[in-house]
Amino acid sequence: MRVALFITCVNDTLFPGTGKAVVSLLRRLGCEVDFPTAQTCCGQMHVNTGYREEGVRLARRFTEVFAGYDAVVAPSGSCAAMVREQYPKLVRPGSRGAAAVAEVAPKVYELSEFLLDVLKVDDVGAYFPHRVTYHPTCHSLRGLHLGDRPTRLLQNVRGLELVPLPAADECCGFGGTFSVKNPAVSAAMGADKARSVLDTGAEVLCAADNSCLMHIGGTLGRQRTGVRVMHLAEILASTEASTKGGEAQ
Repeated sequence: MRVALFITCVNDTLFPGTGKAVVSLLRRLGCEVDFPTAQTCCGQMHVNTGYREEGVRLARRFTEVFAGYDAVVAPSGSCAAMVREQYPKLVRPGSRGAAAVAEVAPKVYELSEFLLDVLKVDDVGAYFPHRVTYHPTCHSLRGLHLGDRPTRLLQNVRGLELVPLPAADECCGFGGTFSVKNPAVSAAMGADKARSVLDTGAEVLCAADNSCLMHIGGTLGRQRTGVRVMHLAEILASTEASTKGGEAQ
């Protein structure tokens, strides 16, 4: 398959290793992966803060950049949900760019969706000998309805012990601009989530969105808990060879 990587703003600027992990993983599974350098923000931040017209322009740009691919894979439930769920509402039927949105948006997948629903793979040959717990981020849980897709993939990682996260369906408090507008509430929610993570005894907290991991990880780090946060893609890209080489230690 000819697949495009939609890296997303947070990953491009702060977590480039996640994008590299996606490319490594998909190539290992036989996909041809492109990275269109003209890609920009999906517009979620703009739309969520009331700048609808800017969101429309970014939606049209997105569909131009990613036209012609068999699939577009994003290491973010949040941004994938924006494209699939919000673009058809932003660019209304009959308006300029509506046909492109109708063509491209359904081909945009969060990573675990693409692996299980498109490639039909639940064992990607990963190896990660650590105790891990998984946080289902709000957009992946309520927007994309990923269900058990991420945990099915994690359960098939050799050496990995997956432990359930208490109150897993509770928001971590990040919420993009919510954390800026309501910092005290956001911090309290993050502290609650961090306590749930510590209750599991996990070495690593995993999620499908680095924005949420950044928020929870900040709390865990300030408390010097020693718990690491890792994106799902990075765990799935890990192999026995890379682990022995120190990349997944």
